[in-house]
Amino acid sequence: MAQEAGTTLADAVRAEVGASLAATDAALARRYPGEPGTRQPVHTVYVPADAFTASTVREWGGQALAALDAHAPDADALAAVLGLPGELAAAVHDRVRAKLLREPVEDLRIDFEDGYGVRSDAEEDAAAVAAARTVAAAVADGSAPPYVGIRMKCMEQAVRDRGIRTLDLFLTTLLDAGPLPAGLVLTLPKVTFPAQVAAMARLCGAFEQAAGLPEGRLGFEIQIETTQAILGPDGRSTVPLLIDAAGGRATALHYGTFDYSAACGVSPAHQSMDHPVADHAKAVMQVAAAGTGVRLSDGSTNVLPVGPTEQVRDAWRLHYGLVRRSLARAYYQGWDMHPAHLPTRYAAVYAFYREGLAAAAARLAAYVGKAGGAVMDEPATARALSTYVLRGLECGALGSDEVAAATSLDRAALHALALRPAP
Repeated sequence: MAQEAGTTLADAVRAEVGASLAATDAALARRYPGEPGTRQPVHTVYVPADAFTASTVREWGGQALAALDAHAPDADALAAVLGLPGELAAAVHDRVRAKLLREPVEDLRIDFEDGYGVRSDAEEDAAAVAAARTVAAAVADGSAPPYVGIRMKCMEQAVRDRGIRTLDLFLTTLLDAGPLPAGLVLTLPKVTFPAQVAAMARLCGAFEQAAGLPEGRLGFEIQIETTQAILGPDGRSTVPLLIDAAGGRATALHYGTFDYSAACGVSPAHQSMDHPVADHAKAVMQVAAAGTGVRLSDGSTNVLPVGPTEQVRDAWRLHYGLVRRSLARAYYQGWDMHPAHLPTRYAAVYAFYREGLAAAAARLAAYVGKAGGAVMDEPATARALSTYVLRGLECGALGSDEVAAATSLDRAALHALALRPAP
């Protein structure tokens, strides 16, 4: 009979340690709940509120498809523009074209801020109501993108009341038409202090209470466009304070390329997603958001793919390279400013996931089968690998059959490895 292993510490000591860390355990669970385990759009398209109509998504898809057909009509042309290998280019071209026909926009933001400007109260009231009615109708008939919402004006004194009224009108009108859409997204721009985020959270709570919605139903994105949102006057990083001030309602942090660059004094010719000031800001955002369940989005390029073919292709090469750079740095979402950005958005995303599938599948298979291999992965890396494959499935880069064949794992198994809820 095996002898029972002995210990030295009394049970009371372990109990005391547990009691002393109870508050810490609760804070960890509250502040760092982990990834939400739901689909994240690969991009956000923003459209000025006065330009948004029931046909906006269809028109963006049509213009994007026309640009692809005009300037990269087949896989060989796409390969030449983006430097893709032939077999990869064929798969990417086919999937991009299918995506533009099926679901050209994954996330749409109806803009009442910079893209809309200052209008009369009557005009903005009418636009807020019209936007809500159009969104409600699109959700009802199935033509809405998976994620849709508004970017309101910020919480600065000059425009605060106007922003609050627009938010109220939009949500009230949307709710009058039926339940709020599952993919509803609200965006708060130009945040400088945590108190502004706390005010937005208070507005969401007050609306929920007045409208009879469940507590926590409304969340919002925080746009990082000011230097104060990264570094406060006391020298502390502001981003964790912004997330905390949201009281669990922050869903994402979106980097604002041009406002932030300008605030740092970067001249217009050098304002870009890959400028050192952008990399610094996004690195701070990334560390602050890690484990919180708050997602990240990169900004945009203002170089538009318009004009003669060579000019379009030059802009496409730039956009493609910037998107691939963001993906490699774990920024899986970004902003697109023009319909002709969509072909290279999806080309970059699809190439990223298709290029990496074989290696990710081999590592997952070795991990699950405990077979070893050239790389020894730990549970955290297995979660990252399965999340990578799931992202590829969700955006259309990968097909369920090819993933199952490559990994010998079905979607339920991938969700389990990624610690996501069952599909």
